[in-house]
Amino acid sequence: MAGNNEHPPKARVLGAELRQCRISAGMKQRELAERLNVSYVSISRYETGARTPNPEDVAQILATLGITGARYVELVDMARDADQPNWLDTGHTGARRELTTLIEFERTARRITDVATIVIPGLLQTANYARAILGETSSDLDTRVTMRVGRRDVLLQRDAPEFIALIWEAALREPLGGHQTMADQLQHIMTMSERPNVTVRVIPMGSTRWHPAHAGAFLVFHFPRSAPIVHVENFHSTTFLHKSRDVAAYDTAATTLQQLAMTPEDSNGLIAKIKDEMEGQL
Repeated sequence: MAGNNEHPPKARVLGAELRQCRISAGMKQRELAERLNVSYVSISRYETGARTPNPEDVAQILATLGITGARYVELVDMARDADQPNWLDTGHTGARRELTTLIEFERTARRITDVATIVIPGLLQTANYARAILGETSSDLDTRVTMRVGRRDVLLQRDAPEFIALIWEAALREPLGGHQTMADQLQHIMTMSERPNVTVRVIPMGSTRWHPAHAGAFLVFHFPRSAPIVHVENFHSTTFLHKSRDVAAYDTAATTLQQLAMTPEDSNGLIAKIKDEMEGQL
């Protein structure tokens, strides 16, 4: 089996999917490696995205694990360009793939910077707020809400990543789900900001000059042993950037916004004030 030593985002997610398939099949890495007549290190590196398997490798792994049907076709197809540095997903694989991707990156990140311009960052959302923005007519709404809220656990672990939330004031003032839902959401943000690994800073409204938040929301993941990845979400697609030049531009944008943002203390005061305003509308 051959591959390269990059850590592109699609290869990392493919690796996470293969790992889940192996675990679901009740098979250890060494057992799978023995059946494939390869080193278990190769399996480990595929599952972490350290090496990118080609479609034939993925087909052989899935066949050994007993994976067939649509899942088999999906993952083999995913391997065809998994070594590309940037990844545009047009959303045809649904919300599950995006959540799986974000969970994998959040699980392995050392630092996460979330620039939120329209809605509250996913890792800080309450269940009711998540329900409001995910859509009341979704057939799998409960599952999606559970998965989204469950992502918050990554911030509560002993080895939790550093989380920096840069929230545009407009996102705090939009009463999605109603005023009570938003008041509860704002209280949750203040509670989470008390954690030592969580920093919440507000980007104030009223700027007379353009700044990067006007261009939209984005996430930057920094990892201990691999290059950073940027996540940009659009209406019906999501993009993951891995090229150093692209990532550097977003890192610079995040630095600029931190210079414009309020201090954590002043941010907390403003969030408390907006929460009181929300409760006054009840």
